[in-house]
Amino acid sequence: MPETTPIAVTDEQLALVRYDAAGLVPAIVQEEGTGRILMMAWMNEESLRRTFDEGRTVFWSRSRQELWRKGDTSGDRQFVREARYDCDGDTLLFVVEQEGRGACHTGEYSCFFRQFGEGHTTASPDD
Repeated sequence: MPETTPIAVTDEQLALVRYDAAGLVPAIVQEEGTGRILMMAWMNEESLRRTFDEGRTVFWSRSRQELWRKGDTSGDRQFVREARYDCDGDTLLFVVEQEGRGACHTGEYSCFFRQFGEGHTTASPDD
């Protein structure tokens, strides 16, 4: 079983995060080792701090208006190995060790399994 590793972050680093008008920032989740993009979700200040403190991804559900820790109900947990923010501070990137069947609530390993283009309606992990 993977271990949680809290990430030491400074108040100065947290102050560089730029939230939108709703107090949210997009967070991209990438798989450690493969570089595969697994999902995108939203974070508020509390979910970001909890992610750093707990070493597991915690997000904000816009539809339910509540925090949710990835994998608490599905078992498909994400253990944070790296955390980055972009040059503008308005997008986050988490490199994770993915546990379980994957990141997508549909049962796919990645939320990005569909592909644009003629003849492409879905894409398998090998595409």
